[in-house]
Formats: sequence, structure tokens, C-alpha cells
Amino acid sequence: MVERLRPVDLARAVGVSTQSVRDCEASGVVPPARWTESGQRRFGRRHLAALVAYRALASGMGVAAAGEVMRTLHTAGVDRALESVEAAYARAYEQRRAVREAARALAVVAAAVSEEGAAARESGDLLAGVRVPRAGSDALRIGRVARLVGVRPSTLRVWERAGLVVPVREAGTGYRVYGPEQVRDVRVVRELRRSGYGLEQIGPVMEELRGEGGGRGPLEALHRREEALRARARTLTEGVARLQEYLDLLARPEEV
Repeated sequence: MVERLRPVDLARAVGVSTQSVRDCEASGVVPPARWTESGQRRFGRRHLAALVAYRALASGMGVAAAGEVMRTLHTAGVDRALESVEAAYARAYEQRRAVREAARALAVVAAAVSEEGAAARESGDLLAGVRVPRAGSDALRIGRVARLVGVRPSTLRVWERAGLVVPVREAGTGYRVYGPEQVRDVRVVRELRRSGYGLEQIGPVMEELRGEGGGRGPLEALHRREEALRARARTLTEGVARLQEYLDLLARPEEV
């Protein structure tokens, strides 16, 4: 097939603008176009396959990473390009693993607090069983909180340095003080540490708790995120299939 496709033909085929086609050519995402004697760009099957592969990869690994794969393919060869694809799969796996780990950690906390009182079971609130000072009561200093939850003050300082618990500073004295939310966080961290979780594993869990405000929200958010990551992994696999089609086309003798 002689290269007869205009930029607008490629654009319509993949659902982008003609400027996007020109940008992809200029950045090396697709091979250089051929030019007619009248100075017009013309593309062929390989260009179309490259653009399709790029668009499919971008859906699964992001625009920047997909562009890097295609540019590496055209400048450094197949093996180097596939290394970038392998790295994308590795990142996707680590993201899913981290989300699953956070969900398991929250389940540990849910089980622990459910044993502390019927309120947790009745309300379904993941943190309902974690007893904390009343919202209107005075905040607690580090020593009292340590005694309340059964840890050393030095342990609370370690958790603070790790960003797991964020006490506030008392005006005037600068002492650490813990309100209801901070005491809750201390209790959650303690339960996770008792269950064998490392500080680096607990960090994302606490971010979820603070972001969602406790209760069922964090668990539901994690499940939604895991499903979204699964869907993106499937999309990445589809992108790799389109990339293989492009590689197969490149391996054939060039049509004239």
C-alpha cells in the first residue's frame, strides 16, 4: 500500500485532531511522514499502526510513558522499548499490591475495634469502637495518651516522625496535645503494629483514614481504587497487543 493517508485521514481513524498527528510525528511517536512533490505529508499503514499502538498504550500507562516507549522503539530498538513496558507492568503491580495491603490493614483495625464494643457492629463504622476523649473535652498530652493506649511516649514520637500521627502544639507551651482524632489515629497505629505491620505499610492506611474521615469510606475507596487499577492493567495489556501488531508490521518488507 503506497503511503497515501493525509494527516486528517490518520486523525479520523484514531479520533484525534490533525494537530495531534503532527505533534506525534514531530516528537517521534510515529515515524516521519513522506512528503509529496507539492510539499504535503503522506502516511501509510505503519504510521497508522504506530498511532493506534501509542493511543492504546497511553490509556494503560499514561501519555508520557507511552510516548517514551514509542520514541525508544524508533531510536533504540525493540528490546529497550520493551524494558519500558516491563517497568509499567511492575509499577502497576506495586500499586495494586499497596492498595490490597492497605485494605487488609484496615480490615485488621475493623476486626480489632469490633471486639471493643457493640457500637462498631451496630453502626458499621470502622472506628466506632475506638474510644477517644469527647470532642468537647480538653486535649491530652503525650504522657496521658501513652498510658491510655499502652505504649511509651518515645513510641508516639517515632510514629509522629513517621507521619502516622500528627498531634498539634499547645499555644504558649509548645507541648504536643492530642484531640479525639489524634487519639483515634494512635489507637489505629497500635492495632496495626500489634498485627505486624511496618511503619512504611501503615503510612498509606493513615492517609486513607484521614482523607475519608474514618468509617466505611476508606475501605470502599480502596476497593474502588483496586478495581480501577485492575481495569488499567487490562487496558495496558490491550495496548501491548496493539504494540505487537505494530512490531509485526515493522518486521515485514516495506511496501512501495
